[in-house]
Amino acid sequence: MKKEEIYAKNIVDFATVAHEYCVFTDNIEKYSKADFIKVAARLLPLLYIKASLLPENVATVLDDELEEFVDEYAYERVRRAVRSKLTRHDEYLEVFKDDMQRSEEPVPANISEDMADIYQDIKNFCEQYRLGINDIQNDAIASVSDKFRTYWGQRLCNALRALHCVLYSGDDLSDEKPATSDNDTDQLPQWAQQLISDDEE
Repeated sequence: MKKEEIYAKNIVDFATVAHEYCVFTDNIEKYSKADFIKVAARLLPLLYIKASLLPENVATVLDDELEEFVDEYAYERVRRAVRSKLTRHDEYLEVFKDDMQRSEEPVPANISEDMADIYQDIKNFCEQYRLGINDIQNDAIASVSDKFRTYWGQRLCNALRALHCVLYSGDDLSDEKPATSDNDTDQLPQWAQQLISDDEE
């Protein structure tokens, strides 16, 4: 891809939302359970839309694999943080899994694993893209676009369905408190504050 294509609006928009998702998942402890679910349920559709507008079938130009920045420790940190925040609401029954082909019953799945899977591919892309080296950026776009269509896009849809169910279930989540001090909502990114407060204005 040419430099102007690498910085095309659709790609920059995706990179922006992808960065916001990473900031969100890297700072889960700052959110109450209710706010976490609300932001996730509103941020994931935006991420899906932006990813769906990425160019398809981008040819890679590098001979070597791209460096990955998310190791097993980072993946587990996100998965455990989401699981700890969602507690009993983490698990759901999934019908869009390979295991379903051999089972007559829905297969248990976890929002925490879905969100960690998304984080892994998205964070790797963000770190690769921000290097500003055209060939690496090109292959990062090719990789994240392909993985969206073949892997993490479905994980996103699965997690969103489960989060929607929790968000509108009527369960009382108000007793779930963030791990940080009072008034930390004011310290959240402005876009996150907006997602939390939209329906309260």
